[in-house]
Amino acid sequence: MPWPAWGAWGEWTDFKIEELWYDKDQVKVKDNLNLCQILHRGQPMLLIIQNDPEVPPGNINAAIRELQVQYRVAHPYNNEALPPVDEISAAIVLGGAMSVHDTAKHPFLAGVKEYIRECVQKETPFLGVCLGGQLLADILGGRVTTNSPYGEKGSLPVCLTAAGEEDPLFAGIPREFISFQWHNDSFEIPAGGTHLAFSAACPGQAFRFGTCAWGTQFHPEVERPIVDCWARWTEETAPATERFLADFARTEQAYLEVSRRLVGNLVRLAGLAEKV
Repeated sequence: MPWPAWGAWGEWTDFKIEELWYDKDQVKVKDNLNLCQILHRGQPMLLIIQNDPEVPPGNINAAIRELQVQYRVAHPYNNEALPPVDEISAAIVLGGAMSVHDTAKHPFLAGVKEYIRECVQKETPFLGVCLGGQLLADILGGRVTTNSPYGEKGSLPVCLTAAGEEDPLFAGIPREFISFQWHNDSFEIPAGGTHLAFSAACPGQAFRFGTCAWGTQFHPEVERPIVDCWARWTEETAPATERFLADFARTEQAYLEVSRRLVGNLVRLAGLAEKV
């Protein structure tokens, strides 16, 4: 689906604004026109880039709708074009089962890398999650290791560094918190980056580059159906599906509080909300 120029977009005065905050696949389409046509020129917008059909925004959808922030989910793996960086206020790049090095098998990743590079250059607030964080590290010259010794799976604690405790993305988040991990690959903090978080198994859990580009190894976005789906991906993890789900349910409330705070902090830093 091509992304039209701002000036080409129309306006629907009878469209319920609440519906604007949903993923385009959930929004009612009027007269077979695409979601872009309900956006108004000049309005701030958060872009979410989904790299894998089985790695959706999850609880980020609800967190953003609570804040009444306009957003769109783009699917470049499905040949959807991304909007010009100048026309968004912030971007979140999600994870995926592929590696940052799999551009031959997944050519769209090359375009996502260039998009991230432009976000960094133009200081557009950016958050990369798991694969998204690895892509950020990669374009900055940080090493991303496939099948690294730091792989983790499940609901596990993450600890902030001293710098992380002072970082605005983690404002209001405890020094140690529970998040969800599902990665075989891992990134090293790129030169010039600030190390923000670590875990017992993986030293690189979060970093910041410059003033407003963040990468995390942990997943703030998952929900129970996502945990169930990912656990069944391989013969190695499928037998432990019920354990992964039980562990997630046990810590879900605290996990979601941290996730909402993290997303809210990004939205506030992007100027999309005054209070979080």
